[in-house]
Amino acid sequence: VLDAYYASLSRVQLYGPTNFAPIINHVARFAASNRQGDKYFILLILTDGIITDMQMTKEAIVNASQLPLSIIIVGVGNAEFDAMEELDGDKVRLSSNGRYAARDIVQFVPYCDFLKGGIDQHTARLKLAREVLAEIPEQFVSYMKVNNIVPQAPKAINVPVPADPSFANMG
Repeated sequence: VLDAYYASLSRVQLYGPTNFAPIINHVARFAASNRQGDKYFILLILTDGIITDMQMTKEAIVNASQLPLSIIIVGVGNAEFDAMEELDGDKVRLSSNGRYAARDIVQFVPYCDFLKGGIDQHTARLKLAREVLAEIPEQFVSYMKVNNIVPQAPKAINVPVPADPSFANMG
């Protein structure tokens, strides 16, 4: 994903404002129409800027916290991302206008943290991937539990076994 992001930088002009609420609300509409437990949505936001619609974003996240949705925000570049930590309700549950998020659905990861320490690029990418996806299992399970959704048994799929060509000449 980051390779695609960096490749696109030569073709795209980045500019502000950096508004998250519209995209969160857009994806939340999809999630709201799929609440039976057979689909779970993950929104990945790559940002190089300081968020400019913080209050509306908090409200969008609080509203979306009841839906089958997780939001991953990766901060790239040298911007100050302190406000993003507030959205990542790990330390204090996110609230907006006196309402609290039903559950933590945001994971914020500063990309620059994985460029430090003199580790090779492959190891850095593995650590980044692990951190980006770290909270998804817990967020998914918390949605299922809160909504009393029991996992369905896996569906059996009949896959034809191809004939082994090595047996063709036996006889």
